[in-house]
Amino acid sequence: MDDLRRVLAPRLDPHATRWLAAATASVAADPDTLTSLFPQAGRWCGRKPLTPGGAGQWAARGEPDTSAPDTSAPDTSAPDTSVPRTDLDGWQVQDAARTVLLAALPTATAPRVAVVTRIYQHGDAAEKRGVLRALPLLNLGDAALAITRDALRTNDSRLVAAALGPYAARHLDDQAWRHGVLKCVFLEVDLTVVADLERRADAELGRMLGDLAAERAAAGRRLPADAQVLLGRLANARPLW
Repeated sequence: MDDLRRVLAPRLDPHATRWLAAATASVAADPDTLTSLFPQAGRWCGRKPLTPGGAGQWAARGEPDTSAPDTSAPDTSAPDTSVPRTDLDGWQVQDAARTVLLAALPTATAPRVAVVTRIYQHGDAAEKRGVLRALPLLNLGDAALAITRDALRTNDSRLVAAALGPYAARHLDDQAWRHGVLKCVFLEVDLTVVADLERRADAELGRMLGDLAAERAAAGRRLPADAQVLLGRLANARPLW
């Protein structure tokens, strides 16, 4: 969390900084206030990319940015190279602010999971994405897997991409994870969003991709280029990237 806060701080204007500090203190004192504060993070903190050059990495190929315009201060900050940018590709400032708010919840796992789940269930797409991005930083163990599984059942490329981050890589069972990767292929989500793909990709995923490739070939279609690369390297047992 300290690394994330360090990246976030220069992306906030003074008004956003004051709002986030007050909102974080409010959530720490009374977790019920998160219900009203969580949706406000986009308006107060902005929707610009958290890291320079990190916009849109989660999106399906060619998908336009349909988020509301960012009315926060212009981006004049230099990139923070102390945090690997690949960990934050596709993050918006509002995602980081929402993560800070969620981290202010009481640390006991059961009540924290209950609040996080409620926020996810009642949130819009941007709020759900904020929850998914935050999961690996909230020390929940596997108690929040229901949230990840729900996101992977959707056809929203933004949620599927966010769901296959470090939390899923660490906690999701093999079969569900493989189906999540296939969902990315179906939705044409760039496979670079899948955390720990090289570590977790296995022969069974290669078989599933091969079956899908055969189905598409019979229909005169092909897998996306990155899925073809993944299939070829799994078939030849070579490093993925």
